Parts: sequence; C-alpha cells; structure tokens
Amino acid sequence: MSFKLNERLAKGGHDFGMLGICRILLKDNAIFPWFVIIPEVDETITEIHQLSDEDYVSVSTTIRQVSGFVDQYSQPDKVNVGAIGNIVRQLHIHIIARFENDLAWPGVVWGCKEKKPYLEVDVLKIQEAFKKSLHPK
Repeated sequence: MSFKLNERLAKGGHDFGMLGICRILLKDNAIFPWFVIIPEVDETITEIHQLSDEDYVSVSTTIRQVSGFVDQYSQPDKVNVGAIGNIVRQLHIHIIARFENDLAWPGVVWGCKEKKPYLEVDVLKIQEAFKKSLHPK
C-alpha cells in the first residue's frame, strides 16, 4: 500500500490520531467546528465506493463516531458530512458543525474567507473531550 498524508490536509489541521483506519484532523479554524477524516488507504483510492468492504465499514464507523462527537460537543443546528475532493484528490471526509447564525449559513464553509486559528488550550480541551467520547467510563 502507498499512503502519504496530503500536505495541504496535514498543514491545515491538528492531528487527533487514528480511529480505525482513519487519521483524524481538527481543521485549524475555530469559526467552524470542523473535522477531516482521512482513510489511510492506497493513494489510488479517491472515492468512498472504491474502498474494500472491510475498509468501507471501518470508514463508515469512524464517520458515525466523529459525527456523533461533533453533534454532542458542539450542539449544532446541523452536522454536514461530505467527501468532495475537487482540490485535494486524496480521499477525505469533512464533518462540520453548522449553526444557523454562522458566517457561511446557509452556504458552504469553503466559500467563507474568515479564519480564526484555535488557541492551543482550546485544541487540548476538544482533544480531551474527543478521547473521552470514544472511551467513556
């Protein structure tokens, strides 16, 4: 297998580690609670339907877990899930908490020019809550 995390994805987020076969990144824009899931599969696989049955189940489970965390933690009006890939071809899935009063509502977040990097303390707080959501006691 040939896998290398796309540089554009890597530099745009905080690495939350692996979940199943997926690398989890928190996009570094505090305006939108936004995760990116990158399945660590061969670089020739660029679409979800190209995954093996086993990998599809793993990726789908990860999408459900991260979406559930985003919904519980951020309590948005809507959780958007999408695998676009028009600019970065590497298979990746966006999970974004959307609010009716956010800067891009009801449009797409990628059209919003506003950016606000997370404070490190906030990243650590989200990361701790994320870990706890995956391993509740």
